[in-house]
Amino acid sequence: MGREHWKRIWIGSAGNMVEWYDWFVYASFATYFAGAFFPDGNPTAQLMNTAGIFAVGFFMRPVGGWLLGRVGDRRGRKAALTLTVTLMSASAVLIAIAPTYGVAGYGGVLVLLVARLLQGLSVGGEYAASATYLTEATDPKRRGFASSFQYVSMTAGQIVGLGLQIVLQRTLSDDALHSYGWRIPFVVGALGAAVVFYLRRNMLETEVYEADETGGEERGTLRALWRHKREAFLVIALTMGGTVAYYTYTTYLTKYLSNSAGLSKETATLVSFTALIVFACLQPLAGRLSDRIGRRPLLITFAVGSTFLTVPIMTMLKNAGSFWPALGLSLLALVVVTGYTSINACVKAELFPTGVRALGVALPYAIANALFGGTAEYVALWFKDAGAESGFYWYVAGCAAVSLVVYLTMRETRDLDLTRMTASETSTLTTAS
Repeated sequence: MGREHWKRIWIGSAGNMVEWYDWFVYASFATYFAGAFFPDGNPTAQLMNTAGIFAVGFFMRPVGGWLLGRVGDRRGRKAALTLTVTLMSASAVLIAIAPTYGVAGYGGVLVLLVARLLQGLSVGGEYAASATYLTEATDPKRRGFASSFQYVSMTAGQIVGLGLQIVLQRTLSDDALHSYGWRIPFVVGALGAAVVFYLRRNMLETEVYEADETGGEERGTLRALWRHKREAFLVIALTMGGTVAYYTYTTYLTKYLSNSAGLSKETATLVSFTALIVFACLQPLAGRLSDRIGRRPLLITFAVGSTFLTVPIMTMLKNAGSFWPALGLSLLALVVVTGYTSINACVKAELFPTGVRALGVALPYAIANALFGGTAEYVALWFKDAGAESGFYWYVAGCAAVSLVVYLTMRETRDLDLTRMTASETSTLTTAS
């Protein structure tokens, strides 16, 4: 790839990193600010309340997917990406200044809720705009490699958040972290978003989008998307298992290791931080492999591994007891998940023609995340609170099994020409040859 392609990938990925840093930092710092917004009581109940607000943000993602997906298809990928990072900056500022329960009662919860709704709106469009941009902005023979940087950037956002958490844990007392230290990462997120806003204002549009003249007034509309309803349902089904597994082993992992496995918060954070660094490095390698052998082999490998290994991995993680066993098991889980994360962005983008690509990725993906990804942590905590934590392991495995059926029956998307796709061509993608 030439210098210009790398520049586009960098700008798209940098913005995605800040978006997902803000999104995930809420989850990684929840153990510190859960008590600030709710009355004293059961720590698990407080976490469930903050997890519930985390899940509410996901239910705004379909709205964001529709609105910002429409912007991406009608106004361009650049316009959508600029708007998403603006919304994310505003939400980070709101969380940073939200009053606690002791100061404003449930008024602080209301501010937190509004911020999460804005984040959900933003991320609902960011994923699709970023996936579409990274897929369109590179050589067709390297789409898997280029689009893998979406999860590199998403994971980098988590790494930065966890890294900052480690620094704060070692420089501030536990009381200080619970009092005011948890606000620091949200201030950092707002500043980072401001930088990315400047970068995205000067980014270039993709040639694929600029060359497309189809669709007219129906570009980015629900009517146009309905013509590709099979592909839309395919996105929901193929996302189901992947998003549950991803959120289980990333955003929920730190809480699981500290709240269920008995590791200290510091050790649990270090396990997640180290595992995510390796995970980020795996994404381009797996993406490049998909450019050589196809997307389906990687998706099938993920689904088989997640279906049959989730229960034993989660069971052993609960009894890991120390850093190294916990890290080894976490890495094993994330290697399996890489089969999905490294290529799911380009697979979804490859299912739709240019005039409805952003909306086609955004809306069904956001629906799947609202139903499965956003609720994963809450479902896990619900099972734990009910005294049947192992039920969550089977839930994750079951979701992966459903996606496995989809992967086995869908066609390969690697060699499709994004500039010449038609409705008849995309309609054949739901059945394996």
